[in-house]
Amino acid sequence: MAITIKDVAKAAAVSPATVSRVIADNPRISADTKKKVRETMKHMGYYPNFQARNLVIQKSQTIGVIMAESAMLAFQNPFFPEVLRGISSRAHESQFGLYLSTGATTEEIHEEVISMTQGKRVDGIILLYSRSGDKIMEYLYNSNIPFSVVGRPDVHTGLISYVDNDNVGIVEEVVNYLVSLGHQRIAYIGGELKYVASMDRLKGYKKALEKAAIGYDLDLIVNQSINAGVEGKSVRRLMQLDKPPTAIVTYDDLIAYELISYLQDMKIDVPGDVSVLSFNNHSLSAHLKPPLSTVDISIYELGLHAAELVLEKIKDKEAPIREITVPARLIERGSCRSL
Repeated sequence: MAITIKDVAKAAAVSPATVSRVIADNPRISADTKKKVRETMKHMGYYPNFQARNLVIQKSQTIGVIMAESAMLAFQNPFFPEVLRGISSRAHESQFGLYLSTGATTEEIHEEVISMTQGKRVDGIILLYSRSGDKIMEYLYNSNIPFSVVGRPDVHTGLISYVDNDNVGIVEEVVNYLVSLGHQRIAYIGGELKYVASMDRLKGYKKALEKAAIGYDLDLIVNQSINAGVEGKSVRRLMQLDKPPTAIVTYDDLIAYELISYLQDMKIDVPGDVSVLSFNNHSLSAHLKPPLSTVDISIYELGLHAAELVLEKIKDKEAPIREITVPARLIERGSCRSL
């Protein structure tokens, strides 16, 4: 005989209504009661019929996860599997599934978001980026759809829930660290300036140079698509300057890997001739030769909080807007040296 909600309620010594609320992850039910009921359900082998339940309550129990680029390009960067691991962990606790965008272009992704929200295939959306003038974010905001953002939005300040690092402060710390090692010619290879994180990091770079009384030199700046990687000609241009950089900060560890490869081809030693410091602390970074100095931006926690924020809005559209700053940590390894 099939196990019912009443059977679970009796075994857990709670009411059937409480079991239903636990299944719905109702915030009014205490964590202890949720744990007890879920353990009872697992022990008894009871699995709720979510399809039938969702038809009744008109919910999909699914979160849409939207990447700035096509999935094929995005998953080339270890950032995305790690941020999805954080999102999945929190979504699983609330018994939500994930629906990933698959469009190959910005326009296709925009149409896909409209389709998945108007078709009720998702209850809310997580944007894994914040881009200036982004029409997907505008659509979600204007349509009053529950959503959260990984990254500081550049519009609707105080009206959108998001999680981010202090990108200005992080880069200031990085540049201050290199200055403390004696570096004055510090190049910066950053992401496209249409992304808010790229703008904030460049701002931090400029602030740190100003505080250190070091002039801002446009010749030391490279901005390009993260997924496209750094071009060899950009590296050659930097290193063939009359006064080449003695240190280079890159936006992402993947870019640093390419950079170091180009430098090796040019017979330029890291860190003997130039120091390299990057962001994201991918798993391979500690195993390079030399090991890469990098900033751990707590990617898993970014995903975890992004899921928390959108789930709050899904369960209560009047939930207050929240802005979460996740700490970052500079990891000193062998790719930087003191002059």
